[in-house]
Order: sequence, then C-alpha cells, then structure tokens
Amino acid sequence: MQVSFLQTIISLFAGVAVIILLTVRWKLHPFFALLIACFITGLGVQLHFEEILKLIKNGFGDILSKLTLIIVLGTSIGILLEKNGATHVMANYILKLAGVKRSSLALAITGFVVGLPIFCDSGYIVLNGINHSLIKRTGYAVAQMSISLASGLYAVHCLIPPHPGASAAAGTIGVDFGKLILFGILIAIPAMLVGHYWALYAGKERQVKTIIEKESEIKEEEINGPGTALAFLPVIIPIILMAFKSIAGFEKESQNIFSKIIIIAGDPAIALAVGVLIAILITKNRRKELPGHLSSAVEKAGAILVIIGSGAAFGAVLSATNIGAHFSETVNLRYFGIFFPFLLSTILKTAQGSSTVAIITASSIVLPLLPVLGLESDNAKILTVLSMGAGSMMVSHTNDAYFWVISKFSNIDIRTMLRVHSLASLWMGLTTMLVIYILSLFIL
Repeated sequence: MQVSFLQTIISLFAGVAVIILLTVRWKLHPFFALLIACFITGLGVQLHFEEILKLIKNGFGDILSKLTLIIVLGTSIGILLEKNGATHVMANYILKLAGVKRSSLALAITGFVVGLPIFCDSGYIVLNGINHSLIKRTGYAVAQMSISLASGLYAVHCLIPPHPGASAAAGTIGVDFGKLILFGILIAIPAMLVGHYWALYAGKERQVKTIIEKESEIKEEEINGPGTALAFLPVIIPIILMAFKSIAGFEKESQNIFSKIIIIAGDPAIALAVGVLIAILITKNRRKELPGHLSSAVEKAGAILVIIGSGAAFGAVLSATNIGAHFSETVNLRYFGIFFPFLLSTILKTAQGSSTVAIITASSIVLPLLPVLGLESDNAKILTVLSMGAGSMMVSHTNDAYFWVISKFSNIDIRTMLRVHSLASLWMGLTTMLVIYILSLFIL
C-alpha cells in the first residue's frame, strides 16, 4: 500500500517525540525508547510487525559489527589512563608548559588532549582535583576554570571517535575514521577556544563559593604514573596510525608489503588495540588491578553499544519508509545542505539532553536523505557527521548529565551554569558549524 508523504512525516515525528518524551519525562533508558520508536514509526507507515522486527535485528547487528571493537577498545584506553595516573601526568605537563598565568587555557587544552580517549563526564571527574588545586593557587573564578576545562573535554567528545556519538554516526553514514579524526581535531580546536574565552568573560563576575579549601592539592610527585612521554603514547599512537592510513590512501588490493602493513595497522580496531597494549605496558605497580579495569571498560562500553545498536535499528526502520524519496518529491532539502544535519541534532540535543542520543538519532534520519541534501561525496559525509556533532553541543542545560557533573563536582550554582556553561555550549556549536560551512565551500 502506498504511504503518503504526510503519513510518513507524522510517523517520523511521532517516533522522535516518543524518544524525547520517554527519556526526558519518564527517564526511560534510551535503548528501550528507541526500540519503542521503531515500532511506532514502522506501524505508522504500515510496515508489518514481522518486517519491523527484522529491520531492528538487521540494523542492530550491522552497526555493532562495525563499532563493537572500536567502542570497547576506546573505552578501555580511557579507563586504563585514568587508573594508571597517565591523565594526571599529561595534565601536569600541559599546565607546566602554559604557566600559572595561562592556567585556564592550559586546563582547556588538558581537557582537549585527555578527552580524546576519555568521555567528557569521566574526564571532568578525573581532572577536577587539578582544577581545584589551580583555582586555589591562581585566584581565578571557579566558573572560569571549571568551564574552560569542561569546554576542552566537550569539544572532542561531540566531534571525534572513539566517542560513541561520532563513532556511531561514522558507522551509519559510512566515513573513514582516520579522516574524521583529522578533520574533527582541527574543527574542535576553535570550539575549545571559544568555550574557554567565553568562560573567561562570563565567569569572571561569578566567583562561586566552593568547598575546594578542604581538598588537598594534587602535586606531581604524589602521582604514581608513567613518565610524560609514555603517558601521551596511548593517545597519540592510535591517532597517528589511523591518520597515516587515511593520508597515504593505500588501496586494499595493493601488493606492496609496506602498504599492507599501513592498511592493517591503520584499521581503527587495530590502532586502538595498540593503544590499549601501550596503556597496559606503561602501568606501574598496578598490574593486579588490570583485569578489574578491563572488565569495567567492557561493562561501560556495553551500555553504550546497546544505545548505538537501537539507534541504528531506528535508522533501519526509517530507511524502509523511503523517507528520502518522499522528501525529494515534496521539499527541496538541497537548499538546507550541510545545515540540515546540524539543525536536526541541535533540536534533539536541546530537547532530550544527550549528545550521543542526538547524534545517533540524527544520523539515522539523515542517512536516507543524503542524496536529497546533496551530501553523497566522501568529504560531504565527513562534514555531515561533524555538523551533527556541532549540533549535539548545543544547548547543554539542565537535562544534560554533563551539566550536573560540572555543577556538582565544582559546586557551581544553576544560574551561573546556565549563564556560563550553557551559553559556552551554544557558542561552541555555532562556531563549529561556521568552520564546517567555510570548509564546505572549499572541499565540496
């Protein structure tokens, strides 16, 4: 039976509304909310129950076959670096280079580097002791320092694999991870700087009362971590391997031994596995704790993967509705171009709070619309993923778990958080999208 454009759109909006309502109002886990949305949207366009179930299974299995190793290994690197003290070593090194006068910028850069393998909420908790120590030593306002740190972590979390949102979107849209990381790092730098400078401006009159006086300073000699060079290796080596493969541009059919080695070593799963191995090797006097840390990483990754899988299942159902064909016949989305994924993920992020869920849901909707939007080339797909990442930055407010992590761990009141952090996330997203648009003028 032919389904009308209006019926398809109503079914799509009903599915998205259900996701937002269930996750925000009733605090239901996104996995179940996305699965329910699959059936609501599918039944709305008159798909048979058995067909919807098949699409869910296929979508779930397809994305997990691409991302399971990447998410588990990336999560493992983050947890190992947190537990073996490498994150503190990296932070202290960056702070030493920058000096006390530029400590707020140093915190933003620290968040940026440490945040490459570590989720933003975990990274903030890990680095919060250093943040409080510097606040005591420098006299900067708590909001200035805390939001600078938060901005560095947030910029990479929304844009760069192996973070789950960017990884899921890359798997769904079909982009090269190495190229995405290279573009993502370049684009995340302006976002970090905008967040940092907004924190300096808006946070200077917001000296927040805090309990940091009761906390001890974290000194370098107290950290039983690896040496500085070793601490950076688990982060830098995987990025170099993936980037080198992408830049070299070797084909899989190449018979050259060197090219075959680069192709294998630059595979995201292999590159991240190398990072895990290095993180294990640099761990001092804590080898007995490694099994527990790795188990924790697998458990955390599993919770993320079920969300990614259910998001892909929702995407599979959307693809079966032929929504792209409906749009191409009714609305000229080509005028929106690269801005459509950005606006979509912005709405989803602001409404339901999770950057990861926003990117996953947006990528599922955008995939069948790529031809209509004129975003079918390899470079266009990379910018599409990054534009969804930019949208997923804004706006971080009271329905975002990261908002509360910053507020509670740095004892910042809600009014200050909304003025400094929420607006910082807005400027970061808009700046990122502006950079992506300018870049699109040259490479699309």
